Amino acid sequence: MNGLTDKEFWLNYWESKTGLVFSIPDNYPFLSLLKKLITTNRVRNLLEIGGFPGYYSVWAFKNIKIKTDLLDFVIHPKILHDLEKANQIQEGSVGTIEADLFNYTPVGKYDLVMSNGLIEHFQNTTEIIQKHTQFLSENGILFISLPNFKGLNGWFQKTFDRDNYDKHYIESMDLVYLRNICQNLGLKDVEVYYSGRFMLWLENEGKQPAWVRVFRKSTWFILKVFSKFFPFETKALSPYIVITARA
Repeated sequence: MNGLTDKEFWLNYWESKTGLVFSIPDNYPFLSLLKKLITTNRVRNLLEIGGFPGYYSVWAFKNIKIKTDLLDFVIHPKILHDLEKANQIQEGSVGTIEADLFNYTPVGKYDLVMSNGLIEHFQNTTEIIQKHTQFLSENGILFISLPNFKGLNGWFQKTFDRDNYDKHYIESMDLVYLRNICQNLGLKDVEVYYSGRFMLWLENEGKQPAWVRVFRKSTWFILKVFSKFFPFETKALSPYIVITARA
């Protein structure tokens, strides 16, 4: 599997999280891009890989009326069902596949395959992206996002939450590296770019010392104001990297 996390990590992770269930707002990250990809390419079904609790699967089922499936190493059914209920769709609307992606043989193809914050947890970036492509239908769309820890946000992670930082393969957060992988896998119309204006976060921030929380919030405020006047996407400040491509 060659991952930087295991099943115990994810079980502990989800059990430690609060506020997982909510009505998904229209300004949730990447929804405008996802909607554009779905409508422009007449997508009929979607697979969300490593996306538990399944925000994108739930949103697409409700708002675009397409079939959606969620594949993850660990799926807590109650959390997913509570999420479906909170978004006014029937329990079981989103299909689930609880499996190790590296040992799972696809039984169907999808017009859009996506993941958000997954591939950076694996040291073999080519292999994890290739595992996404095996689910793509002919001319299917690949959509991957991952955090950008090579800028200021990454410095905060490395300095104040080294354990979380080390769960990420930082070398994967490189535009040229990712573009070359996609092209070498035979994907077409490859686009790789920084996404989003300035954002700064720490996992489990409530456990950080008071001075760290104050430092993060003050830095966030100053640079948030700066980014409103100078709205550009850069390696230093953008929180995400996005990949889109076609099979």
